[in-house]
Amino acid sequence: MTEIGFYHLTRTALELALPKLLGRVLATGGRAVVRVGGPERLAALDSALWTCPDPDWLPHGTPAAGDPDLQPIWLTTEDDAPNGARHLFLADGAETARPEAYDRVFDLFDGNDTAALEAARDRWRRARAAGHALTYWQQGPNGWTKRE
Repeated sequence: MTEIGFYHLTRTALELALPKLLGRVLATGGRAVVRVGGPERLAALDSALWTCPDPDWLPHGTPAAGDPDLQPIWLTTEDDAPNGARHLFLADGAETARPEAYDRVFDLFDGNDTAALEAARDRWRRARAAGHALTYWQQGPNGWTKRE
């Protein structure tokens, strides 16, 4: 089964937390798909990744730019991986019908939003019932801390 990590954002917004996680995937030679909840978030995240200071270079593309096969990071609202990614990042409550298509899934959710927190708990229960290997990470003052 797929490893699914739940990432509880408590200190920073997605646009600030996501670049470091994506940078780690790229550092291993991996590719990633980032699935978000809508076109507005897609545009905001596209801009944020081009201007993030750490890491300072996150090559990525969107459906508007095209050529997904050339993009190490693909931002989308769709449930696909046209760049051949083995790492899936989910934000805004986005889900995938095919977690088994990935080596690892990162489910990032806003811990300061009660509805987002409850939705993440529901996704956790369903993923556990499906037999996936689950981990829970919480944002702390010095980065991510794995919780049991």
